[in-house]
Amino acid sequence: MRKRFGSRNPSSDVRRTPDRSSLGSRTPDRSSFAPSSPYSDVSSVRRMVAGWNPVKIAARSFADVIGACFAPELKSSRGGGPYSNEFRAPSVASESSVSGREKRRSSNRGVNSRSYNSTQTMEPGSVKFTIAEIYKATRNFSPTLKIGQGGFGTVYKGRFEDGTLVAVKRAKKSIYDKHLSVEFQSEIRTLAQIEHLNLVKFYGYIEQEDERIVVVEYVPNGTLREHLDCLHGNTLDLAARLDIAIDVAHAITYLHMYTDHPIIHRDIKSSNILLTEHLRAKVADFGFARLAADGDTGQTHVSTQVKGTAGYLDPEYMRTYQLTEKSDVYSFGVLLVELVSGRRPIEPKRELKERVTARWAIKKFTDGDAILTLDPRLERTSATNLAIEKILELALQCLAPTRQNRPSMRRCAEILWSIRKDYRQVSASDFRSLSSHSHRSASTREE
Repeated sequence: MRKRFGSRNPSSDVRRTPDRSSLGSRTPDRSSFAPSSPYSDVSSVRRMVAGWNPVKIAARSFADVIGACFAPELKSSRGGGPYSNEFRAPSVASESSVSGREKRRSSNRGVNSRSYNSTQTMEPGSVKFTIAEIYKATRNFSPTLKIGQGGFGTVYKGRFEDGTLVAVKRAKKSIYDKHLSVEFQSEIRTLAQIEHLNLVKFYGYIEQEDERIVVVEYVPNGTLREHLDCLHGNTLDLAARLDIAIDVAHAITYLHMYTDHPIIHRDIKSSNILLTEHLRAKVADFGFARLAADGDTGQTHVSTQVKGTAGYLDPEYMRTYQLTEKSDVYSFGVLLVELVSGRRPIEPKRELKERVTARWAIKKFTDGDAILTLDPRLERTSATNLAIEKILELALQCLAPTRQNRPSMRRCAEILWSIRKDYRQVSASDFRSLSSHSHRSASTREE
């Protein structure tokens, strides 16, 4: 039986390597533990994949397969942000150490179990809203409260009587989507049980006649992509970017390993990652999510139509129509490059060799020029140089042409913990050296 993420035991050794409980529904505090798995030099991860030479792979295969990711006909028709995408299956975020199956046996709650009272007191997913409450919260779906638009419908900011802010996702009304009602309800019932701090909370839904409405947590600080574009004023420093990468890795690891049945997100991208006021990351938009293959029956993949966003799509999935958890790993590799460089996955206005950001960055890395991929708004330091090398090393693994050569998301999280630990140590050392130098300079001037 698969385990859910559990809460950490405060009395346990906080420096242990994360296991199925330590990567739990309660994401550890940023300043707490790091895994003990070694990641002390750039070449160590290359040696992890026996017989795989990343430089040769990059030179011979990477450029060919990554180009296939950007076929425009495969790009979804949805908008760019998590509030503008498909609404059928948002997730929840709360703290729980109870396994999913045990929770289902001990509780009969569901999205239809009781009437709306307060999203502050109701458990996520347990609320049954009325259309009157939704109209009141959104001021009759006022255009002034519209915060997103996509192929599936429109998203509005809402406020309930208790003051709770929410995002209200209203699906388009269409007489041609009769099958959508069954699919909508099935996905809602499944994903309403997901609980993790780094997944957007799901409060409840309405399915009434031709209305299909989902109510989810409102995360006020915008998307990761907006922050990388400096639309909120400040530049994200590298420490914050590492924290965000770890948060996202935890969320995807949870979906892949700790739900009752593994879930593949299928649309991991910077515009689907929301940031809190404290820059904690929450993964949003489960419109493309699919249950993974049932390993207990010997299945290795799910055969399905290709869905996702151009620039993040797994080329092997596009070629074979075989979906696995490693397709999310590929998208995560693109996200890592995005975090390092600040660039979008496709930059059509740049010269040809730089238009596909992942291909350009990996070429720089394999040529020994990783530092040239660093977002120019970030300061170059010895700590930054070391971290960039290691992050791109991990990205190269995630972007391997075949899924067998990609790490698991759990392994990605472990490596990122180690990278952050090394980055903090080197940064602290640099700061002490700088302080000592400044003190000596001041003493010299006084003499």
